[in-house]
Amino acid sequence: MTTFDSTKAPLHALLNEIATGQLQLPDFQRGWVWDDAHIRSLLVSIGRSFPVGTVMLLEIGGEARFQIRPVEGIDLGKDSERLAERLILDGQQRLTSLTQVLKLTAPVQTKDENKRDIERHYYIYIEKALEADGDLEDAIIGVDSARTIRENFGRDVVLDLSSSEKEFAAFCFPCDQILNSDKWEEGLNEFDSGKFPRYMSFRKLVLNAFREYQMPVIELKRTTSKEAVCLVFEKVNTGGVPLSVFELITATYAADGFNLRDDWFGRTAIKLEGRQARIGKQKLLRGIEATEFLQGLTLLHMMEKRAADIRAGKKGKEVTPVSAKKEYVLALPLAAYQIWAEALTEGYAEADRFLRDQGLHHNRFLPYRSQLIPLAALMVNLKDRWREPRIKEKIAQWYWCGVLGEQYGSTIETKIAVDLNELLMWIADDEAPKPSTIISSSFQASRLDTLRSRGSAAYRGIYVLLQREGASDFFWKQRMVDIDKDDIRIDIHHIFPKKWCSDRGLDAKVYDSIVNKTALSYKANRKVGGRAPSEYLRQIQEDKQVLMADSAMDQILLSHLIDPALMRQNDFDAFYSQRKASLLEMIERVMGKSAVHGASLDTGEEDEELEEVSNED
Repeated sequence: MTTFDSTKAPLHALLNEIATGQLQLPDFQRGWVWDDAHIRSLLVSIGRSFPVGTVMLLEIGGEARFQIRPVEGIDLGKDSERLAERLILDGQQRLTSLTQVLKLTAPVQTKDENKRDIERHYYIYIEKALEADGDLEDAIIGVDSARTIRENFGRDVVLDLSSSEKEFAAFCFPCDQILNSDKWEEGLNEFDSGKFPRYMSFRKLVLNAFREYQMPVIELKRTTSKEAVCLVFEKVNTGGVPLSVFELITATYAADGFNLRDDWFGRTAIKLEGRQARIGKQKLLRGIEATEFLQGLTLLHMMEKRAADIRAGKKGKEVTPVSAKKEYVLALPLAAYQIWAEALTEGYAEADRFLRDQGLHHNRFLPYRSQLIPLAALMVNLKDRWREPRIKEKIAQWYWCGVLGEQYGSTIETKIAVDLNELLMWIADDEAPKPSTIISSSFQASRLDTLRSRGSAAYRGIYVLLQREGASDFFWKQRMVDIDKDDIRIDIHHIFPKKWCSDRGLDAKVYDSIVNKTALSYKANRKVGGRAPSEYLRQIQEDKQVLMADSAMDQILLSHLIDPALMRQNDFDAFYSQRKASLLEMIERVMGKSAVHGASLDTGEEDEELEEVSNED
């Protein structure tokens, strides 16, 4: 069944509805942002009877309930919500501009070409409009709040329209009189009746174009679902800044008196700490976005509904699907948010504990933030049971297969729902199939040759695994994981220095790969410089603050899966083969499956994130 009507409405009727409060805005609409140039261009288009686009409206009274507000400049007092009959979904900027210019006498609050705040009244030079035969580009002007145009840094007045008499004398028509010019016409006739015939020609040519203008309107009926309304708005809102799922849901919850923004971001004035800050107290979880949190809540809510459907004997399409797609997130009821929000907040805390157990400590090396959504939702169900050895082993295999198999790079809305459901079944029953992320993931041995910057999840994962395996710093002699926790500056650098490799004509695609990189402190990296490995190892070992025997340095190199003998021989080719094999063994161990061997798949494409600082820098 069609949920909308398509028609036309007189512009003046729409503006009257705005002025009386029958037509208002849902509170997820952003503020009015059009500048002076846009406003004058719109007025020119209306005056020339050009199309200016379709307006989309929504009948109120249906499932899609929003907190509402009047169009900017309209004061409806306490009766605002009671008066509303329809809401503007698309066309806010156009209708607000026309309301400000044509219905209100106050100056329009807008911006100039440099985005500076200005106030403007709009006028039409009558003679210019007539001479141009309807081409209004030069005829429509904006003047300041005092109704003047000034030059010489405001010292010289070149046009003064500050009274009706001055408007008549300059033969400039105020745009706020376009829809009803009776009083202005009487004044003009009394001031200079000789100008009146020219004015009547102007009225017929220009003013009637405004008064007779028909605006195309699509009206969504009140039977349209909430998620459909939100999705429609997002599709048509191409002229403004795109709204997030969070902003759309915030508006729907506000209609029920719940301030989602305060709950998520907090509110300093009342000393309310938001969930984002609570979750972000852990380094790994800084940057968790509201939409990701809402996706986790949607998974939990829909899983609960699905379980209830199954208990009730429903089958097939009757059973609620579990999904984190946008339409399902937008349908998340306030009651579900209030039921699950605190549990998911703690679920993220448990997810952080699991990740730290796996060797992660800084979010800049977090492989995938999206993988935290099903992980946190899983923890809501498990609580601290994830620590049980067999359960932890299963979660770890799923996690590392997702990271090293690079499974969470895009289009994850369906994947996170499938993973959560399959993980829960596998954890509950050893005979259940393993999650599809484990089954479908693979690691191509040649992928090590192409991993060159931390823009890749697999790259970050290998870095974390090396730390977890006990890699120690060349200079400090401490485990890298402990240095990382203490915020001592470490980064990933070349083992065989970039300059040394370049000077010997080695291929950059080879020596820039992760096989030739490891984590080093800034102290160790300064010693490395562009020197041969045998030379910089000796310099580090003989530093008076280090004084390290070969055997001690050998143990540190081995902790990075590096063969000490090959380093001291400066044998890059043998080193590369040995370390690649060692990295593959580590990867196979955590994924629980063998790597795939075959030809290199290097495409030559660079990761989006900038490369790490090279040793000599």
